[in-house]
Amino acid sequence: RQARVGSAHCPSTAENEIKLLSAEIERLKNFGCLGVSPSLEGLRDENAKLKYRLNFLKKSLQEERSKSTKSMININSCLQEIFGAAIQAAYPDLENPPLVVTPSQQPKFGDYQCNSAMGISQILLKTREQKVSPREIAEKIVKNIPANECIDKVEIAGPGFINVHLRKDFVSKQLSSLLINGVQPPAIGKRKKVVVDFSSPNIAKEMHVGHLRSTIIGESMSRLFEFVGYDVLRLNHLGDWGTQFGMLIAHLQDKFPDYLSVSPPIGDLQAFYKESKQRFDTEEEFKKRAYQCVVLLQSKNPDFIKAWNLICDVSRREFQKIYNCLDITIVERGESFYHDMMKDIVKEFEDKGFVQVDDGRKVVFVPGFSVPLTIMKSDGGYTYDTSDLAALKHRLCEEKGDILIYVVDSGQSVHLQTVFAAGQMIGWYDPKVTRVAHAAFGVVLGEDNMYVAHQKKKPQKKVLTPEELKAAQTSVAFGCIKYADLSHNRLNDYVFSFDKMLDDRGNTAAYLLYAFTRIRAIARLANIDEQMLRKAAREEVLVLDHEKEWKLGKCILRFPEILQKILEDLLLHTLCDYLYELATTFTEFYDSCYCVEKDRQTGQIVKVNMWRLLLCEATATIMAKGFDILGIKPVQRM
Repeated sequence: RQARVGSAHCPSTAENEIKLLSAEIERLKNFGCLGVSPSLEGLRDENAKLKYRLNFLKKSLQEERSKSTKSMININSCLQEIFGAAIQAAYPDLENPPLVVTPSQQPKFGDYQCNSAMGISQILLKTREQKVSPREIAEKIVKNIPANECIDKVEIAGPGFINVHLRKDFVSKQLSSLLINGVQPPAIGKRKKVVVDFSSPNIAKEMHVGHLRSTIIGESMSRLFEFVGYDVLRLNHLGDWGTQFGMLIAHLQDKFPDYLSVSPPIGDLQAFYKESKQRFDTEEEFKKRAYQCVVLLQSKNPDFIKAWNLICDVSRREFQKIYNCLDITIVERGESFYHDMMKDIVKEFEDKGFVQVDDGRKVVFVPGFSVPLTIMKSDGGYTYDTSDLAALKHRLCEEKGDILIYVVDSGQSVHLQTVFAAGQMIGWYDPKVTRVAHAAFGVVLGEDNMYVAHQKKKPQKKVLTPEELKAAQTSVAFGCIKYADLSHNRLNDYVFSFDKMLDDRGNTAAYLLYAFTRIRAIARLANIDEQMLRKAAREEVLVLDHEKEWKLGKCILRFPEILQKILEDLLLHTLCDYLYELATTFTEFYDSCYCVEKDRQTGQIVKVNMWRLLLCEATATIMAKGFDILGIKPVQRM
């Protein structure tokens, strides 16, 4: 785990196991396990197994090294590894000492800070009654820093802060690797199966902004997990089963009696749903027939299954229009998928003694939660609780998910936590092994002038072709909607405002997309093509002497740290904040450092500072990958 950053100075778990296995094989040789004595047959088998494991590990290590040489290094993780080793050497008897490494907020304090000394001082005082100043502890840590390739120097400041200055040749080397290999994911350990539940609108109802928010967040999370190499299953838990289909089918039979032979022209399913609901609430005979339709549907009567499919298909087509616009990839697996599993779910909870009967209902009380789960109604029907439990078990036991993410509004928090706790209680998963998380989000609020759009016209230096204009319009329109959502902390509510979304100043998609096209245009205006940039990336040394070059280079290389943080807390606004910081840091660099120098009189190019153009390219490359994770499509001209 400690070696996941792929640094050259730290042996990986595989390397350590290879050493141990090699020693074990030598030990078995000394026992004569390669001889022919029948009594040593077991040792021969053991030796064969060890050799097989050894060869497997060597092959895995070769693949790991090949991959890690291209992976972007997480500098923060590297430094944590280095300071973790220093603290271990300085205080070998200290269990789980605090390890705090963060980027410095001000250049005068270096590039990173290790702030562990204060925490260790407190621990020594509480557990051993030893009063040691944090500064003294910091000095001891510094003395034990192992040899490494990234730290230039360290300084102790104030009460015990350790300021870290990175080596410029190390940063330059990492930037060159980025330019040569492209944006590669950081090494994060073994490949895992991730199941992401998102979008999940209801059949026959409009996809409201809550579903839209779930869709945008869930797609972006899925893209991030895929980028780092995980196997991702995106699931759309459609509300496609339940009592409402009884009234819809009954209304379908009345309005389109020949629906079995002629496809009914249901143009507006919303209106169709409202008509059926009104009849259900006011006509007693219709209500009775609706309940009969539910029974026939659940018994899989072919005619009623066809009616159900017809209604679902109308909704699917409408949902797909939205998914196409937002470039969403998702697998439909609605509540109906789990219907046949629900009987077994109820039996399993009964067999393990977790079921109580309450007024005819079968309920399950979960420790720590006051409201029980109802897994069977008094009439023998199942509930959302039953289908959610069935879905949880299927994702854990059939899909073999290592990580399960539910992108659902925060109003469902207690319900989902109860379902997760029930799954844990019955033994479907161990939270120490499998991560099951609710990625909750707040509501989208309206504003009084939501639909008052102010037209903004700016002079265009060059007219775009119709194709370029269309691409730019699509990129900005859908990019702004997605970014407005993702740039807010998903736990908070946010106000939906077209004016704020489309503002080309500040932390918005419009600003970032425009900044990206400007960066891409720099090399183009200097008549430097991609082939020339690739050649330069292999031959040029990235000089980082100017403070703005240094600041930009470090900012670019923080990308893996940002991704690692999001993988842990699932808060995508961190990536948006980082992209905005990168864009503004680039602007500072571009305003201070000439990339292309021109003759003031003629406008002719007199000098191209190639290493600075490479910094431009590295910035654009990171921004493009960030956009890709957010589901935003940049354009070359805008």
